[in-house]
Amino acid sequence: MSAYVISIIFLLVLLTAGCVPSQGTEGQGGSKLITFAPFILIFALFYFLILRPQQKQQKHRKDMLVSLKRGDKVLTAGGIYGKVVNIDGDELTVEIAKGINVRMSRSGVSGVEEIKGEKKS
Repeated sequence: MSAYVISIIFLLVLLTAGCVPSQGTEGQGGSKLITFAPFILIFALFYFLILRPQQKQQKHRKDMLVSLKRGDKVLTAGGIYGKVVNIDGDELTVEIAKGINVRMSRSGVSGVEEIKGEKKS
């Protein structure tokens, strides 16, 4: 996708560069805005294609970590599936096998598995 984004940015720069008047002495009134137009377009494109989706993803992860509760089936960052047995602030106790509990941080959870028949919002 990055090659696609770079080609769009390059195309926008070429299109807006054709709109810039020559550097002669006439018509200097609005040329500063037109000169900065490619940079404004690049920033807007960068924001909508990279920054905004990343912010949404971070918000979704934060909401998921805050909404953890006992009984949730989770996937840890290490790739281990388990069930949340106890929550104490930022610390979770996750049962990864019968009788085997692991203490871990909330940030170590990479996903919550949906239980069949229930839908998470």
